[in-house]
Amino acid sequence: MRLFCLIFVFCTMGFKPFLTDSAKILATFPFPGRSQYIFLETYLKALAAKGHQVTVINTFKNGESPNMRFIEAHKAHDHHQEMMELLNETFHWQVLNAWDKIVIKFTELIMEDEDVQRLLRSGETFDLVLAEMEQMEPLYGLAQHFNATLAGFLSFGTDHRVDEAFGNISPISYSPLVTSSRTDRMTFMERLVNHYEYLVEKIHRHLVHLPAMQKMYDKYFPNARQTMTEVLNSFAMVLIGQHFSLSHARPYLPNMIEVGGLHISHQPKSLPEDIKEFIESSPDGVMYFSMGSNVKFADLGNETRETLQKTFAKLHQRILWKFDEDEMPGKPDNVMVRKWFPQADVLSHPNVKIFITHGGQLSTIESVYFGKPILGLPCYFDQYMNVLRAQRMGFGLALDVNNLKQEDLEHAIQTLLSTPSFAKTAAEVSARFHDQPQAPLDRAIWWTEYIIRHKGASHLRSASRDMNFIQLHSLDTLAALFAIPLLVVVIFLKICRKVMGKHCTHTKKLKAT
Repeated sequence: MRLFCLIFVFCTMGFKPFLTDSAKILATFPFPGRSQYIFLETYLKALAAKGHQVTVINTFKNGESPNMRFIEAHKAHDHHQEMMELLNETFHWQVLNAWDKIVIKFTELIMEDEDVQRLLRSGETFDLVLAEMEQMEPLYGLAQHFNATLAGFLSFGTDHRVDEAFGNISPISYSPLVTSSRTDRMTFMERLVNHYEYLVEKIHRHLVHLPAMQKMYDKYFPNARQTMTEVLNSFAMVLIGQHFSLSHARPYLPNMIEVGGLHISHQPKSLPEDIKEFIESSPDGVMYFSMGSNVKFADLGNETRETLQKTFAKLHQRILWKFDEDEMPGKPDNVMVRKWFPQADVLSHPNVKIFITHGGQLSTIESVYFGKPILGLPCYFDQYMNVLRAQRMGFGLALDVNNLKQEDLEHAIQTLLSTPSFAKTAAEVSARFHDQPQAPLDRAIWWTEYIIRHKGASHLRSASRDMNFIQLHSLDTLAALFAIPLLVVVIFLKICRKVMGKHCTHTKKLKAT
């Protein structure tokens, strides 16, 4: 027994867990919509709770939090509505041009903010810079400026630009563009359109987008340690707001980490008394309606709002409606409106039956997390794809919010409420999502500290990032493999022709004699 105790003590003294010293982390959130920040907020606070010093550049008013410093660039909100209106374009090239105007404007507003400029001149350094990979390349340059490792994040999943940055091969044949309403199971025509739009985006990126970003990069980092091309090639890791249980199976490199649901660290909390009473006293259940943080009901028009109000007024269920204002003209009696609801706590309540949503990635994941069927009213970006996936998987339906008819809305709601398969499928997908060896938050923190511990973890860098297009797709070796046999055949045919020619000449001479 004494020997066992001695062995245990020595083993315990000799055990050294992988510890990460307190690191300085800078995270940037240039958009005025809160979704991107909500995606990482819990994660950043968890890093700060572990002793890391976290600096956040965003566009909101923030409360105090231990080990966290906020730089608030509020001017972005003055241009939010103006920028979102640019997206009302029809043709793909025009949409890409509009998006360029948006990212240029918000990049300028961040980089020219007085507090951000003060930080740039401070001489301060960081260990890690977290940047949203939303085609705002000058912001990636903060990493080289502060002599930090660069890591990315995407709240909506991934796309071909992220694949390109990491050297990941993800065939367009089953990887639909994020902004499309396609899934991985595409028909020939869908694959054709997918490839066409992919080529349009690639051409636009290299002819229009990157030259514009280069000008901004040169403007804000005139004495840069790295070129913009080198910065784009320096990402050590990306946190991807997706999970295969609600997306599709696709290839990832080891430093591309799926952390969908990262923002949900749900410890059940008591709902405010008025909301709790409203939900629990409804004998026929409750529906929760939210269009996220970027879509304003004023943008949808009075006709759409009236359609929603008339439909809701006819229902036996009650509705929690996240609205732009605390008061709503013409509000039905069975509707409660608020500028904000504790969404996770609302969705976790068993008397909440369905979630009417714009189909944003965070909301879609929350509906899956809590096993709620959805009625999707997508407006832009990845929302169309998210809602289509829910529809095809069998836990949701979709309607066109820009052409919303009362009878269609009422029929969709009644179908979701009265068809058991929607709730059953939602519960099954939820069970698959929860069946993970590690919580998304724990996974994100572990990989972040791994990257910090190993100084960027260059051993995770794929060799594909150092190859050109011809080398990456083996066009040179394929050419050699086809050319050598072809050369042999050509030489053989020439020899045969020469031999046959001599034979014919000899035969003619014999006949002549």
